[in-house]
Amino acid sequence: MHHRSSTVLNPVTYTAALPTSRATVQHIAALLLRHRLSIGTRPGRRVLGTFAQAVLICRFLLDATRVAHLARDNAMGVSTAYRYVHEALDVLAAQAPRLRPALLAAHAAGHTHVNLDGTLVSTNRVGVQGPTIRRGRREGRRVDLWWSGKHRRHGGNVQVVTAPDGWPIWVSPVRPGREHDVTCARTHSDLLPALVEFADAGHTVLADLGYEGERTRLTCPHKVTQSRDLSVEKRSFNRVHAYVRARAEQGNAWLKNYRVLQKVTLCPWRIGAITAAVLVVLHLEHGRTT
Repeated sequence: MHHRSSTVLNPVTYTAALPTSRATVQHIAALLLRHRLSIGTRPGRRVLGTFAQAVLICRFLLDATRVAHLARDNAMGVSTAYRYVHEALDVLAAQAPRLRPALLAAHAAGHTHVNLDGTLVSTNRVGVQGPTIRRGRREGRRVDLWWSGKHRRHGGNVQVVTAPDGWPIWVSPVRPGREHDVTCARTHSDLLPALVEFADAGHTVLADLGYEGERTRLTCPHKVTQSRDLSVEKRSFNRVHAYVRARAEQGNAWLKNYRVLQKVTLCPWRIGAITAAVLVVLHLEHGRTT
């Protein structure tokens, strides 16, 4: 049987354009240069310059280019390409907005409310046993830590705070996909207290029924149950809440326009850094943080 060789002789090359501005790439390159100077990297010791590394990380984030392809295109080893990707992710993630400054900026911008929502970032299947024991046909076996029963796939939960029009202004570190939104919000110890500080007589924090357990701190819709019907006032409140909060879903869409967040192939614990890096690039590209 004839097997196709993994090494292609005389490969075809082509020209591609990244859907991002040169100013954004140059800004990332400047951040990478500052990082190299801080760790004492000597000139000429790197395979790639800072601009080429900035292009590499943009390809990874925007197009979800495989690391093996990045290594091939830049004539370097795969392990070196992984090191460049992780380094750039950490440099960008360090620039992500912090929660309280982001909320203060939203307050100063005149936003009457912010939205809190969780999103699942899909990842490759990972066999890490979680604390939950399966029931039914596979009773006794433990559910994978990163398995989301709600979405029926593996992934990590990231909490996203958005402006009234859905613009993402802050993202949380990642939590395993098995955890519900309210559990993740409570796990991030500064999240709910900071949102409570933001909320006052003229400002609210809108959330969906996934946060019902924190109704005293967040503004959630009323849950419809079979045992009792909602009053006219509560139904009206739910309609207004759904209308105002609908733009929150757009924040997740803004982030997931970057293909790397459609399915992460790195370690799931890197989802938080990847999402933070995407947020930084998004803010750079549109010149907006609030």
